[in-house]
Parts: sequence; structure tokens; C-alpha cells
Amino acid sequence: MEGRKKVIILGAAGRDFHDFNVLFRENTAYEVVAFTATQIPFIADRMYPKELSGKNYPNGIRIYDEKDLPELIRKFRVDVCVMAYSDQKNEDVMHKASIANAAGADFWLVAPEKVMLKSTKPVIAVCAVRTGSGKSQTSRYLERFLKKKGYRVVAIRHPMPYGVLKDQIVERFATLKDLDKYKTTIEEREDYEPHIKNGFVVYSGVDYEKILREAEKEADIIIWDGGNNDASFIKPDLTITVADPLRAGDEIAYYPGETVARLANIILINKTNSATKTQIDKVVSDLAAINAKAKIVYGDSIVTPDNPNLIKGKNVLVVEDGPTITHGGMLFGAGTVAAMLYKAKKIINAKQYAVGTIKDIYDKYPRLGNELPAVGYSPRQIKDLENTINRAECDVVVSATPTDLRKIINVDKPIVQVGYELVPRGKEFDAAIGAFLKKI
Repeated sequence: MEGRKKVIILGAAGRDFHDFNVLFRENTAYEVVAFTATQIPFIADRMYPKELSGKNYPNGIRIYDEKDLPELIRKFRVDVCVMAYSDQKNEDVMHKASIANAAGADFWLVAPEKVMLKSTKPVIAVCAVRTGSGKSQTSRYLERFLKKKGYRVVAIRHPMPYGVLKDQIVERFATLKDLDKYKTTIEEREDYEPHIKNGFVVYSGVDYEKILREAEKEADIIIWDGGNNDASFIKPDLTITVADPLRAGDEIAYYPGETVARLANIILINKTNSATKTQIDKVVSDLAAINAKAKIVYGDSIVTPDNPNLIKGKNVLVVEDGPTITHGGMLFGAGTVAAMLYKAKKIINAKQYAVGTIKDIYDKYPRLGNELPAVGYSPRQIKDLENTINRAECDVVVSATPTDLRKIINVDKPIVQVGYELVPRGKEFDAAIGAFLKKI
């Protein structure tokens, strides 16, 4: 590999692997000497395996912790660092660029289109300006809408390969048993389980060329259900970007959220039932300024507890979707909305009961409020989540993680499961999708 430019890819077990597969795996002008990992626990100090890395990397590629980046650049005499993960403040991206530059490496941001795969089927991409804006509920709404129109719909989900990578090359989820088959984490279950319960197949994994070709065999239309605020891995025929007025201003302050906002054909302002007019107007103004061609539509995010009578007048522990309230930065989620809407007596402070790796999460994200993030990236972390809930002095658990915790952990108090679904305001969103269907 002498003479090839040496590359480190900065990632979080998702886009980093995809960018490698598309741009670098067969490219003899470059040698990827390492991946670095951040944001997601328990994914450093492992290998991108030879089964995925190709003939140019017969021993695979090691994954290191991103904190070691300066030393790695010097050790491997790296020429280029490639930023390949999402939901980062713009200023934090530039801090990483400065670290790379100071250590002697260039710093690249890859244009999404350069790594987009081309499908033989029409593709609708659902992206967002921030984690937790409502991509998956938008994808689920589209699935139901398109099914009623007579289309076979398959979702392809942004990757979350936190297990043994060589066993996760292509994953197909059609039944709840598949969640156990692939040994999914709580975060994976949060995103796959609602699709399955609605009767739809969802694909995920590591090698998206192979994933796409399998999905095409059983779909008339493919929905890209994005992760964080990342761009689609598949070239879309229609891009819908979801914006969150509860975090007004973030739509132009995070990478690559602003990018996907600029790429949008339709911008959906979600959660309008929970936001103020000032917040909504701010988001609309920001997005109209950077993408005047996009059609702006509005939607409500409606919470539905499965047993609301258990909430009223009770002291409740609220469990929220993990990524949304950790690196997503939300101060509260659907669980808190449900607890307030159905008149809980008090939302207790979950932090005081945290143990083990859950306590570590509160240390890492000190601005977390009363809510308990439903993290579960390993058996130990799932057990710590269970122990935290069992230690809590409350009457009821209000859980707004999209996966049913009652099937994963054993707790000594009742759990109210909260769902949340998109309800578009007016007919504009449906009309825009209908207009797209007439063109395909």
C-alpha cells in the first residue's frame, strides 16, 4: 500500500462504514488505516472485519476511540481525516477539524450524493435537522399512506451495527422474533419494532449495496428511514426533512442537519401541537431562507398511552428515547408530555436512582433532567437500566421509548407504554405525496 494516501474515518458505527464501503474499499489511491468511534458506548477497540473490508484489507481495520485521534494521526502518518457521523454542533465539527489539522492531517466532509447508492425502485428519504425530530413516525405515516394506495413498501433503516459486524451485513426484520434473532440493542428495537408492529418489513445492517438489492426484490417503493440528522445512503426521488420547533435554531446549527434541510423537497414542521408560535415562526424563517424551493407543511406529534388511567395522580418515573435526550439534546420527550397531559402527580428525578453504566450516562450528559434515557447497548447496560427502575420510588413507569420495555426487563412496578404518531395538519402533506406518486 506504499504511496497511497492514508486515511482515518471518524464515525459512530454507521455512516463511517458506509462511506468506507462506497468510497475507499476498492479505491487503490487511499489506505484506510483506522476508524475512530464516539457517541455510542462499547464500540471502540474492535475490528471492521475482513468479511466486510475487502481484498485490500485482508486483516480488517481496527476501530479506536476518537479521543486518541491526534496520536493516531502521528502514528500512522495520516494524510486525511474523514468526518462520517451526524448530529454534531457546527462548532464541534470545526473543533475536530482543528484537531486533525494541528496533528498534520486534512479534514474532509463528504458530500452525501457521492456515497448515495442508486435504486431501481422509487425512493422516498425521510431525514431530519436533529435527532428525535420525528423521522420514524413520519416514515410510518408514509408506509400506511402508500399501502392504502396499493404499493408494496419496504423501509431501509440507517445503520446501528453495534454487535458482531460480520453477522450484521444484511438484516431483515419482518417479525418481532427477528429482533431476538439479530440480538438487537434497545436502540435498534426502538427503531425497528414500530415498523414490524405496523406490518412492514425493515432492512438494516452494514453493507447497504447488498441491503438495497435485497429490499428491491419485495418493494414497489422504498422508504429511507434516516438516523440522527444524517443524509440518505440511497439517492432519493423525494426528500422529506423533518424539523423540530421545540429546538428552534438547531436547524441551522448542526451538521449535517442543515445539509439535509437544503436538500429537502418537502420540509415537515413537526410537533406543532407542543410548540409556541414564536418557535414555529423561527424554524420556518430559518429554513425558508436556506431552501426557498422546498414545500413547507405542518404536523402534530400525538402521544397515546396504552393505559392512561394509571398515570393520573401518581408519582411517575419517565423513560424517554435514549438518543433523543442524550446526544439529541432534547430537554424532555413524549413520556413527559404524556405524564403532564394525563395529570401525573409528580415526575420523579430518575438521576438519583441511577446505577452503573446508567449513572455514567448522567455524568456524560449533565443537563439531563428528571427523565431516564432508555439506553441499552449491552447486556450490562440493560441490567443497569432494570436496576435503576427497580430502585426508583414511584408508583408507575411512563415509558416513551418506542420498544416495549416489558418484554426486555423485569421491573417491580407497572409500565405505561406511550406511543407517538404523526398527524399532518390539513391536506398539504398528503397532496404533496400524491403529486409525487403521479410522477413515478
